[in-house]
This record gives sequence, structure tokens and C-alpha cells, in this order.
Amino acid sequence: MVDQTETAVAKLSDRAETLLRSTLLTLLHQAAEVHRAHHDVEDIQKASLLSIKTGGCPEDCAYCPQSAHHKEVGLQKEHFMDPDAVVQLAARAKEAGAERFCMGAAWRKVRDGKEFDAVLEMIRGVRALDMEACVTLGMLDRHQAQALADAGLSAYNHNLDTGPEFYSEIIGTRTYRDRLETLNHVRATGVDICCGGIIGMGESLRDRAELLGVLASFDPVPESVPINALIPVPGTPLGHLPRTRPPEMMRMVATARILMPNARIRLSAGRDGFSVSDQLLCFIAGANSIFYGDILLTAPNSGLSLDDILFETLGEIV
Repeated sequence: MVDQTETAVAKLSDRAETLLRSTLLTLLHQAAEVHRAHHDVEDIQKASLLSIKTGGCPEDCAYCPQSAHHKEVGLQKEHFMDPDAVVQLAARAKEAGAERFCMGAAWRKVRDGKEFDAVLEMIRGVRALDMEACVTLGMLDRHQAQALADAGLSAYNHNLDTGPEFYSEIIGTRTYRDRLETLNHVRATGVDICCGGIIGMGESLRDRAELLGVLASFDPVPESVPINALIPVPGTPLGHLPRTRPPEMMRMVATARILMPNARIRLSAGRDGFSVSDQLLCFIAGANSIFYGDILLTAPNSGLSLDDILFETLGEIV
């Protein structure tokens, strides 16, 4: 489960901090050795991400343009999507090379009813395409997690965002414990957990280490760990912050790989600002999954043309 003792988390956080502070070349080399020992280094999962309900979220997450608290963002709200339209987009994503289709709704908490039933229909439709299905819907009760599992859900995404000490600086409408409770509900059903965080929000290196320490203390660790770099959006409280430098992402990916050898480490939001060479170093450091396509919920991604260049670079020279 995802409940941990403070001692275990502290020890893992200390180790994470030591790794994050080590020289970059040494860290990358160590992480690459761990990666090769546990994974086929050429196996990089492509996931596609779709917002099935955009904007108007009652949460106050300081980084998120979908929050109803951030009136100056000017994000256009979109109503809940039709399940047939979602499955059609999933089929197009599969044709483009995606193996996992992720669906996100800007909700604080799942409510039973017509929209949740529609999510279950979407999951069944995506699974019928022989794709993995992942959703991120906010907080869940136990029976809702079980309904998702019964529909065939492959993974539930519920990020911790940052370390527990810095968390209240970013979010005030739900607690760290709330997030862990939802993850426990998901884990109890046997559905995989997709859980990671965001760097570049003004946190300290220790906060980053504590995020990784908490994740590495899960038993078992999350099957998928997305590492995001903040995309500063004007109108949000963090819109003034600078973009994350690529070496910071490399350090997080490498440390996550060493601490969680069997997980898929996903190079997620923020890589639109990274060169192909930067991303290649992240793959060497242990990343083995990306979001593939033009949009991440509401934020820009590298785009298919740049991703095609990336994967062409990774391919064999003939």
C-alpha cells in the first residue's frame, strides 16, 4: 500500500538528496546501469493524453490553468466529451503510434452518475482497441475505484505534485493525505498506479528529494512515474517562474530510475522546451515513456513532427 513510516520515507529522501546532489555524469552513468539491468532500453512507451472535461476545476492548484480560482487565465471551458468521440480519438492516437490512451477530467472528486458512467464506457471502448486505458479524475471512493477496475482500467493517474513539506504552498483545497487515500483505493483494486510530480514550482532540492522518497516508499512502487517540469501559464500564481533547465529534469529522471528500478519513468510536461539531445540524455538516464502528440490536457507538448524526429534519431542507421 501507499502508507509509509516516517523513518522509511526519511531514509529514502536522504538517499534521493544525495543522488540529486551528485555530479551529473556520475549520476547519469549510475542510472543508465540500473535501467539496462531492469529494462529493454529500446522499449519507450508512447502515451496519448486527452482532456475529456476542460476547465472550471474547484481545486486551487497554483500551477494549473484549469483551476476556477485563476480568473485571469482565460481558458475556454469545454463540456464533458461524448464517449464515442473519445474512442474515435483514441483510435487515431493508436494509428499514430500510441500504446496508452490517457483521459483527464478537471474534477476535484468523482461523483457517481451519468458522467462517471460515461467514463466507464470510454475505458471499455479504449480497451476494445487493444490499448492501455488510463484516467485522471481527482479523488475517488473505494467503490468508484472498483468500478473503474471492473471496466478494465489499466492505470489511474493521481500525482503527488511535490514533497509533503512544500505541498501546502501549491495546493490548499486538498491534503497530501487525501491524495494518498485515493491511491490506496486504487491499489486495493489491483489497477496500476501512475503517480509522480512537478519540478520548477519554487521548491527546494530537499522538496524534490522528499517527493521521490515518498514515491519510492510505496509498496509496491508506482508502475508509472511521470516527471513533469512546470509550464508557467500567465494568470496562474506560478506564471512568472522561469522554465526548468534540462539538467534538472535529467537529475530527477536519473534519481527516480535508481530509486524505482522497475517503474516506467515518464518524461512528461515541459519537454517541449527541451532539444532532441536533451531528451536523449533523459532516456539514457532511465526515462522509458513519453506523452506523444501536440497537447497535454491544455499545455503544449513537443508535437508529432518533433517526436517523429526524436524517434528517427533513436532508430537504427541503415
